[in-house]
Amino acid sequence: METYPFEVKPLPYPIHALEPQLDARTMTLHHDKHYASYVDTLNHTLQKFPRYQGFSLTQLLSCCLKLPQEAQRAVRRSAGGVYNHELYFAGMAPHSNRNAFCALSIAIDQCFGSFERFHKQFTEAGKAVFGSGWVSLSAAQNGRLFLEQLPNQDTSAAHRATSILLLDCWEHAYYLEYQNRRAEYIEAWFSIISWEQAERRYLAARIYPGQEADRP
Repeated sequence: METYPFEVKPLPYPIHALEPQLDARTMTLHHDKHYASYVDTLNHTLQKFPRYQGFSLTQLLSCCLKLPQEAQRAVRRSAGGVYNHELYFAGMAPHSNRNAFCALSIAIDQCFGSFERFHKQFTEAGKAVFGSGWVSLSAAQNGRLFLEQLPNQDTSAAHRATSILLLDCWEHAYYLEYQNRRAEYIEAWFSIISWEQAERRYLAARIYPGQEADRP
């Protein structure tokens, strides 16, 4: 269980590995600047609150409302930013192979009717995010899959759901390459999803409902 001081986790693939869908310039800015700044801010915030330095990311997120009022906003934003970015980066892979017969694929068919319907609904949810935020395919504590839009740095972990697939809809995730063409970015992201990682998270959610891993 990782606690304060939190560290910037390296990408699980080379910086250029997701090209042409996401170029190295975008990934460098996203990982080395935006994500790293959330780690720095979280550590800076927790310096002032040694009582909470032994908390993991998910513990900080799940009990945020119990923190001192002056810490709640900073912790929710920075811990959420760290958690979401790590899940986003870990959820992509240079080679994306979806097994139509794995547990997650079967659950998607059951909850959405078909993969094609899920793809369409997820894309529409991503296009509809107003301003900055995320779209998550999440598992409720009863195991049922659902889509949720998460504004700013809100997380599924904060309300004890498990995010299975997470798409970053903040402009810094795609603007250098796609400008305002968010729909094109979403379609590109679908071709680099790490279905193996998504399957592992879904199976873990079924075995331990509502128990998010400390870090993706």
